[in-house]
Formats: sequence, C-alpha cells, structure tokens
Amino acid sequence: MKLARTIHFDESDRNVFHYAARTGEWAISGGFEFSDWAQADLKGKNRQAFSNGWLGLETFGRATFVAVTQIEEAELEALTTKLAQHFVDMYGAPSVEAALPVAKQEMEHAKDLCEDHDPNTLIAISRELTEAGVNEQFRAIKSEDADLDQFAIHGSLDD
Repeated sequence: MKLARTIHFDESDRNVFHYAARTGEWAISGGFEFSDWAQADLKGKNRQAFSNGWLGLETFGRATFVAVTQIEEAELEALTTKLAQHFVDMYGAPSVEAALPVAKQEMEHAKDLCEDHDPNTLIAISRELTEAGVNEQFRAIKSEDADLDQFAIHGSLDD
C-alpha cells in the first residue's frame, strides 16, 4: 500500500505558505479545505496553498511536492483517526466517530492516487476554482526523470 510524504528541494515552501509542512510528513491533497472558497479568497499565501499545496498530516501545513512511498496499515489507521480529529477541531465535526467516514474517503483518495506510481515518484498538484467547485489535477514525475534543476533555486547566500 502506498501514500505520499512531503518533500522539499529548497526553502521556498516556508516563504510561500502561511504554514509549511515538515519534510517527510504523510500528506493528502487536502482540497476539502477550499470547498467553500471564492475568487476573493485566492490572494497571497492563500492563493499559493490553494493553487498547489499538499496537506501534511502531522502539522497540517502545506508542501509543494510529495513523493510516493510504502505505508503500513497501522500507520494509515492512525493517520485516518488524526484526520478525523482535525475535522472535529477545525471544521466542527460533532465527533471523531462522525468524521471517520469522511477521513477514510480522503485517505482512500490519496492511496488511489499513489497506488499506480513507483516509489519515489514525485507528484505535484494544481487546483482551479470552477463553477462546479474545486478541480484538482496531478502531475507525476518519475524519480529517474526528476532533475534537481527543475526545482532548485541556485544562488549564493553570501550576497
């Protein structure tokens, strides 16, 4: 069974998101956060989180890229419960038990997204707001095709 973990190639996530996920957190797309957003909400760091942010499941911060990796059933169950608790804490779900079915759906979506990819495949997300709601698209970059120059910002810290 596979799921995604956040990955960072530089420090840019710390600058573009209100709160950046830590490297190595398990992650899901987290598009539910934007389900009631309108164009007026898409400004600054909010726009960046909406446009291409994955949701880390430890800090609930955002990351630009994730990498596919194996996950154990016990880890998945713990993450699902943690996500259900997040729904209670942040979105007003009446209880963890009531939120578990939705959390399970989110985790299944994330598993399905990763299942056909080899380990270490990078995945980027892009979202757009449409009349029908939030549209998510995913782009996979196989590990042998990933060139650090695609992501890294080169320069000197001595400037």
